Amino acid sequence: MTILSTSGWEDYELFDSGNGKRLERFGKYVLSRPDPQCLWQPQLAENVWENAGAVFAEGGKNGQWLNKKSMPESWDMKYKNLIFQARLSPFKHTGVFPEQQVMWEWLQGRIKKEEKPKVLNLFGYTGIASLICAEAGAEVTHIDASYPTIGWARKNQELSNLQSAKIRWILDDCLEFVKREVRRGNKYNGIIMDPPVFGHGPNGERWEFNDNFPELLSECKKILSEKPLFVLINAYAVSASGIMLGNMLEDTMKGFGGTIESGELALEQKDSKRLLSTGIFGRWCK
Repeated sequence: MTILSTSGWEDYELFDSGNGKRLERFGKYVLSRPDPQCLWQPQLAENVWENAGAVFAEGGKNGQWLNKKSMPESWDMKYKNLIFQARLSPFKHTGVFPEQQVMWEWLQGRIKKEEKPKVLNLFGYTGIASLICAEAGAEVTHIDASYPTIGWARKNQELSNLQSAKIRWILDDCLEFVKREVRRGNKYNGIIMDPPVFGHGPNGERWEFNDNFPELLSECKKILSEKPLFVLINAYAVSASGIMLGNMLEDTMKGFGGTIESGELALEQKDSKRLLSTGIFGRWCK
């Protein structure tokens, strides 16, 4: 098992964590968000936490942000040459998952090994991974079941001045799309996926990780090119481990050779060696 961690970059830092919360800086704004696994004690003084620009308060179906300092609902963040929009979403997220920095760098390294590889990004959300791949030279197909989220991703493309990049933004159910690609005979050099625990497609298709993920992975194998570059799986809030993802990739990629890694993604707390686990991953590459 591997732990991949990031200390952030110019526009992101994890300041502190504890008492079921995390304190982070997204761009120039400091946010306090719930994180039920932070059972330890925070390291910074209480008054530091009280200076957060916005605090997410859980309650009801989604909860809400308490804007203590009249924060904007959205603002721009930068990572290297990319610019993307962060927002105070009703799901306590901002549309930016900073622990993915280590995966962004990994993807760039894989893509540059082949000219114009075709990459499929399933459950692509706000599209940062799609932009990372497109900027590195890939032709990207981005699939998500939410029309507003695809609009958000396209806005990120515009902010990053990648309007001419080859990205197809498709509103669809991920499993149904992959099944159609199998029938069409289309192939991809790399596949990225970030499957949720539960979800719904645009036409009411039901997604449950434990029931549908094995089938999705099996179908994805059928659309890999003869010499694939990578398969990357990220998962959040599932009752499983990176070991599970590693074992499933081992079954799926049998016969392709290559290397499999699996484990946890983590954020490194500022001025501390403390790590905050954020999710699990499994990845295969040549």
